[in-house]
Amino acid sequence: MRRFRNLVVLLFALALVAAACASTSEETTTTAATGGAGDTTTTTAATTTTQAATTTTAGGGDDLSGTTVTVFGPESSDEEAGSLQVALDAFAAETGITITYTGARDFSDQINAQAAGGNPPDIAIFPQPGKLADFARQGFILSLPDDVTATVNAQWPDAFVSFGNVDGTQYGVPNKADIKSLVWYNPTTFAANGYTVPTTLDELWALTAQMRADGNTPWCVGIESGPATGWVFTDWVEDLMLREVGPDVYDQWVAGEVKFSDDRVKAIWTQILDEWNAPGSVFASGGSIATTFFGDNGQPLVDGDCQLHRQASFYSAFLPEGTVTGPDGIDVFFFPGVTANDKPVLGGGTLAGAFRDAPEVWAVMNYFGSNAYAEARQIAQTEAKGGALSGFLSANLNQDMSVYQPIEQSFISIMLEAAVLRFDGSDLMPAAVGAGTFWTEGTSFVNGDKTVDQATTAIDASWPSN
Repeated sequence: MRRFRNLVVLLFALALVAAACASTSEETTTTAATGGAGDTTTTTAATTTTQAATTTTAGGGDDLSGTTVTVFGPESSDEEAGSLQVALDAFAAETGITITYTGARDFSDQINAQAAGGNPPDIAIFPQPGKLADFARQGFILSLPDDVTATVNAQWPDAFVSFGNVDGTQYGVPNKADIKSLVWYNPTTFAANGYTVPTTLDELWALTAQMRADGNTPWCVGIESGPATGWVFTDWVEDLMLREVGPDVYDQWVAGEVKFSDDRVKAIWTQILDEWNAPGSVFASGGSIATTFFGDNGQPLVDGDCQLHRQASFYSAFLPEGTVTGPDGIDVFFFPGVTANDKPVLGGGTLAGAFRDAPEVWAVMNYFGSNAYAEARQIAQTEAKGGALSGFLSANLNQDMSVYQPIEQSFISIMLEAAVLRFDGSDLMPAAVGAGTFWTEGTSFVNGDKTVDQATTAIDASWPSN
């Protein structure tokens, strides 16, 4: 493991040198409409290509040297995209495959156009199992060969494997996992104000009411995310659905059997907006909730502009550089359930899907599902963050847990030991809803442009009939 870790660090350093010389990387700029204000934002998709010397062969004994594989996904920051590429570079060094990763914030829109236009990448990293399922049913992506399926089954928990299964056939390779049922906070500020970590939902709402009474803003909230604006609101809905109506009704809702216009669903929508709209309840650095980029809440939390931020484990990647985490800095507590013993976990992650049938493509797909990829990605991303929390997690069962910091290990333990674990509901729904109207109608509701009845009825009407 130590020799492999040194290899990864060396490759990371070489990648940085190459990027500085601009010999193997370029920046692709895309423009996407932001939600709420009708403005546009420019997003950068980092692209890096590495041709490594051949050291061994892979792919069922095939010599893969000289072959090329392209990968496209939603992770586009220097730390995330760069570290993903470094992990791929480690595999390129073993196989001689030229592997290129491109990341873009508007991945969802771009991959739709690429697939429809007949020019998709070899592999796409899907943040939504629902979109992967749509592509599988449309014949855009390929089912996994037996050896890749065997790797996934052997190295991942059944729950994460199932997210890539479409109508009984495996199409997706899990390669990243997130826990979403977290609240970020500052323990020192809590202690100074006499606040204690809530263990039930009632205690949480009582705490935020007390904060408002004390003149302390409870929440940092922003739901802007380019063409994906609104997903932060959907995460709140999903976490509360899982807690207040239970996993069985949650599953029925995700499957379309319980409508968005159901009174139980509408009550949760209203509960969230009532909490956010309470005077003094939300700090939004962008001026409003819908125009504040979700990634811009780290600095306000550190500065004390708010006391709480409900966001997934990957949010550590958005904390300001040099932020101390843990009891002496920014820490997390579990988003509480109805009772102290009620701890359902809302999770997320990404799945790799293949568009091209070739030995080199399946070799890279197999690598994405392996512990070697998880370890290489985590080491590189921790290094990119200067030793801070990486923002990356994997639920791979065979990975070396020592590459994670203690708080990250606790995140993984929560996922693996959860009695109730459900994937992000919008990501499981048909893409027209989960990556469409749930986002847009939710944003309209948050903005006050639509009532809860109008927004939820519109989502129900958009649900595909087949």
